[in-house]
Amino acid sequence: MAHDLADLSPAYLAFWGEHLMSTLTTPRRDGSPHVVPVGVTYDAERRIARVITRGGSTKARNVRAAGADGARVAVCQVAGRRWATLEGIAQVRADAAAVAEAERRYAERYGRTPTPNPERVAIEISVVRALGRA
Repeated sequence: MAHDLADLSPAYLAFWGEHLMSTLTTPRRDGSPHVVPVGVTYDAERRIARVITRGGSTKARNVRAAGADGARVAVCQVAGRRWATLEGIAQVRADAAAVAEAERRYAERYGRTPTPNPERVAIEISVVRALGRA
């Protein structure tokens, strides 16, 4: 079920705040999907989902390989019959401010500050579609 990004329900937004793990799907060079478990945060006001990872991770490499226009990706989470997917265009951000913001939001959602990692980057997803049943 599709949702209007400009008018997401309180239940849908609350679901993205629960302590749940998600999956991130990125395209491999051959077009096949690479799906991995991640922690993700969603900033509904800016329509940005964020994932923190190592700069050399496969997911970060897949996003970079898509080029300057970014990679079409999806993050998804499930809890019983409730589910939500955010689709959008991802870019890897290595600047300190973007990484710090992603870490702050991760700590807020998951209740723990990520261990310091000088190789950390943020995958920022400009969300263009929201689906789900939350």
